[in-house]
Amino acid sequence: MNKYDVAVIGSGPGGYICAIRCAQLGMKVVLIEKYNRLGGTCLNVGCIPSKALLDSSEHFHNALHTFKEHGIDINTPKVNFMQMMARKNDVVKQTTAGIDYLMKKNKIDVLHGTGAFETRNILNVTNADGLVTQIEATKVIIATGSKPSTLAGIELDKKIVITSTEILNLTAVPKEMVLIGGGVIGLELGSVYARLGAKVKVIEYADTIISNMDRTMGKELQKSLTKIGMEFFLSHKVKFAKTKGEKAIVIADNSKGEEVTFEGDICLVAVGRKAYTEGLGLEKIGLATDPRGKIAVNPHFETSVAGVYAIGDVIDGAMLAHKSEEEGVTLAEIIAGQKPHINYLLIPGVVYTWPEVASVGYTEEQLKASGTKYKVGSFPFKASGRARASMDTDGLVKVLADATTDELLGVHMIGPRVADLIAEAVVAMEFRASAEDISRMSHAHPTYTEAFKEACLDATGKRMLNM
Repeated sequence: MNKYDVAVIGSGPGGYICAIRCAQLGMKVVLIEKYNRLGGTCLNVGCIPSKALLDSSEHFHNALHTFKEHGIDINTPKVNFMQMMARKNDVVKQTTAGIDYLMKKNKIDVLHGTGAFETRNILNVTNADGLVTQIEATKVIIATGSKPSTLAGIELDKKIVITSTEILNLTAVPKEMVLIGGGVIGLELGSVYARLGAKVKVIEYADTIISNMDRTMGKELQKSLTKIGMEFFLSHKVKFAKTKGEKAIVIADNSKGEEVTFEGDICLVAVGRKAYTEGLGLEKIGLATDPRGKIAVNPHFETSVAGVYAIGDVIDGAMLAHKSEEEGVTLAEIIAGQKPHINYLLIPGVVYTWPEVASVGYTEEQLKASGTKYKVGSFPFKASGRARASMDTDGLVKVLADATTDELLGVHMIGPRVADLIAEAVVAMEFRASAEDISRMSHAHPTYTEAFKEACLDATGKRMLNM
């Protein structure tokens, strides 16, 4: 039996990053992955493939709608959908191959198969052929991630009524799509197919889309997505969804309690994700999960079983790849005797639609609920010279600062490349910067980042570009 200092179950961003950091700190590490390719949901059926399709569909949308205004005359573009999918697959292949390389570089053993506890420190790894390999590890880290959730009454056949996994491998663009869920995953994937010509109807239980973000962001994003043909049905409770013949039928109650029927070629169910902890043999070591499959851990990510840890989507907190990565690094350093920390408030959230949405810190709704006195500064991208030059004028930057100290409490952006711009806000807030601090820093002109500076100037009452 091979013996290791650390065994990591799951090769998603949390798992493989944790394995690498453990190896860098001198530990003997094995990484266990159920599927043939490393990278977990994020690299294989999540972040990476969806961003590839988002970029491809945005290129097509621009060719169809904005090239002419830019003075570029072309024949009417057509979608080569299978080539688009092939490019997506190649991006995934290259990215996962990079993880293989990193495992070899850091001398990390990789076992492909389902890992399950035999005892607290002995794991059985069963491969696709049923062959079992047994290993021993001083410490075991559970990083098995999450899988799509569903709702009572929804009959998933994974052909017409599908999840975010299956929609990444369609063979044609549907004419009509019903999207259940107005959250990040649904809106990103729904916008892909809306750009490619599908008529997308979004059914959302809440009274706003992206309801976990600042409400201003949801309001502005809905305006933008409506422009590409997406329809929104808010405050609708889905009762059931099923396949009938070649169509998906969805029944929901609206805010008045009236029953509404939706029909589409495809129904995408995007109502969140749940922890993937089945089949780990947790019962053998006396480790329980909550009703959502999540595992409780202490501040050092250790479970109730000594020497067994958990990170990422299987524990409480936002289900974000970069949150999992931070936890992976932090745990590795804790095991090595170091004293790292994570500021969960300053882990940004991003929606990769176009315009993009990015957020860090407190929302205005949270500040109101806590009774915190704050001030607001904002700046619209329609007043940005760089945004006008690129024809990306939808959206704004919203800054929330303490009314007394001027310290930045939250930054919320919707606009071009804000997924990248939000990093400036994260850095500023890590160093507890004030709105005035940002307003006095030079920002290159013309750039999108000037919108952040102008929003901070607005918060301090010194905005110069009053438009």
